[in-house]
Amino acid sequence: MEDFKIKLYQRCMDFVLQRIDTAETALKQAQEASNDDTKSSAGDKFETTREMMQQDIARNKNLLFDGQQNLQLLSSLESVPAAGDTVRNGSVVYTSKGIFYISISAGQLNVDDQVVFAISAASPIGQLLTGKRAGDSFSFNQNEYTIKDIH
Repeated sequence: MEDFKIKLYQRCMDFVLQRIDTAETALKQAQEASNDDTKSSAGDKFETTREMMQQDIARNKNLLFDGQQNLQLLSSLESVPAAGDTVRNGSVVYTSKGIFYISISAGQLNVDDQVVFAISAASPIGQLLTGKRAGDSFSFNQNEYTIKDIH
């Protein structure tokens, strides 16, 4: 079972590293475009273009910051001890309606022919799961879930 968790962790790590790489590339391109832009005789057009470039740079900086935070959170999960009896960061939770990996919001992952939803503990369903034990039930989006097992 621990091998399954390692594969989930690695999928999430790959997801985060790809997002960081994409954000860094987009940020670099946006900064280069901003530096290459020269003022034209159409002042208003220049200012609008410049503002759009600044917004693009700011958006990419936010994406990069988010990716770095996710990387830090994932790195902290590496040292989390094996499953306890309650759901927490790093837990793989088997429910009556699916499997959840409490880590980062990476969405649906396919590992060993199983569908797993990588979710953040801060997400709405992550908040409902955190602190629960095997046998506990909860309701989310008008669906009833029962926790079968925690790893």
